Amino acid sequence: MPSFDIVSELDRQELKNAVDQVLREVKQRYDFKGSKSEIKDDNGSLVFVSDDDFKMKALIDIFQSKAVKRGLDLKSFDYGKVEAAAGDTVRCAVKVVEGIDKEKAKDLVKKIKDLKMKVQPSIQDEQVRITGKKRDDLQEVITAVKDFDYVIPLQFVNFRD
Repeated sequence: MPSFDIVSELDRQELKNAVDQVLREVKQRYDFKGSKSEIKDDNGSLVFVSDDDFKMKALIDIFQSKAVKRGLDLKSFDYGKVEAAAGDTVRCAVKVVEGIDKEKAKDLVKKIKDLKMKVQPSIQDEQVRITGKKRDDLQEVITAVKDFDYVIPLQFVNFRD
């Protein structure tokens, strides 16, 4: 029986490359001269540190532009509040969203079932597996899910006949 998986993944190497590009640009930009701006990787999430709110906003903007150029979806990043930190700096924690949690998976399964197509969605850990008798039905589900404009980025993997 044909099947495929719906997942939410992020290419960690591209994320690392985007962060490196941001840090390189920050070192060269005139408005960041003498600044304590940096991005730290903290066990799967990112921590942005900068001198003030203005520089923090500029740092986030640079990061977003580099992430888009590297093919990373901006829905993969959940920005926290900008808060005061030690040494007259501000900090912003950015959670990297990977995997489909149970609530979002249930919502996705419900939307797929509402399509009234001859497919069976099932939740498996942090992914949703879709099985059906015809390959064409699965391809229609893929196009329908792409049109949902879901809150997290979705990829379609493991298409099997």
